[in-house]
Amino acid sequence: MLRTTIAGSLPKPGWLATPATLWAPWRLTGDALVEAQRGAVLLALKEQEVAGLDIVPAGEPSRPPFVHGFLERVEGVDFTRRVTIGIRADRYKAEVPTVTAPIRRRGPIHGDEVRFARARTTRPLKFTIPGPMTIVDTLADEHYQDRRRLALEFARVINEEARELAALGLDVLQFDEPAFNVYLDDVAAWGIEALHRAIEGLSCKTAVHICYGYGIKANVDWKATLGEEWRQYEKTFPLLAASRLDQVSLECANSRVPVELLGLLRGKDVQVGAVDVATNAIETPEQVADVVRRALSYVPPDRLYPCTNCGMVPLTREVARGKLHALVSGTALVRRELGAS
Repeated sequence: MLRTTIAGSLPKPGWLATPATLWAPWRLTGDALVEAQRGAVLLALKEQEVAGLDIVPAGEPSRPPFVHGFLERVEGVDFTRRVTIGIRADRYKAEVPTVTAPIRRRGPIHGDEVRFARARTTRPLKFTIPGPMTIVDTLADEHYQDRRRLALEFARVINEEARELAALGLDVLQFDEPAFNVYLDDVAAWGIEALHRAIEGLSCKTAVHICYGYGIKANVDWKATLGEEWRQYEKTFPLLAASRLDQVSLECANSRVPVELLGLLRGKDVQVGAVDVATNAIETPEQVADVVRRALSYVPPDRLYPCTNCGMVPLTREVARGKLHALVSGTALVRRELGAS
């Protein structure tokens, strides 16, 4: 019980990209880039194993911008037609590619990465890919011109990829959907439908990650406008509780999310964010334990997975390493209180 994991990303090592920088360009190309990314996977797995995490992601070394690592191998998405648009309801601007034709996979996207990671750890392996709604929100669309239709088409493409990843021995496949905290009506209208299409026929556990974003200024400023209580989850959690997804990953540490909202996820595994990724301050084990204890009032220990609020790619490796150890140590405190080793 109380098996630890992280939301997904770890800081990229300096040989791969500029450290502590979101959306940093690669420092290498071609075969040298692939070799460097594999080295980053090995490092990510080792850092997590040394810290004592129970379920380990590959660290996301192949994702440059968050969504684009997946889109680069999707036909119909034109990276020569980049435009700057407002994303996440115009919270900030991003340069994005354009959908100009029907979309389809050119071939496997993350299979080599999962195969490589699976062969190098005996621990349960988690992998993350962007969800359909978040992909749609991070694109310009000149072809479909209908967000629901485009999301369902991407869900089909994602499902093709997801089935192959699960067959490689993946234990948890997580769909990152920060857009679920923005377009609440669309979650009900077609967001859950798109995720159901994306997970159809999968043999591994499935998760959706919904947070309030990386610890960057645009997100921090947005959160400051949300009031004394952040209740976006109040609308989405009942929908997710009734969904076919197995797990929900959410933000809790240092947030204004009322912890009692976790009770709306009855019957689901909950990856509770017990580490704040929007600060360089490294939590004490007792601070992590406090979040876990409060979550246990609403989620049984066999369904609670202490986690990070979001990815840690914008942090330094030293800070991320400290947060990994704090997560494991804080969870161990609560395990001992519950009489578990």
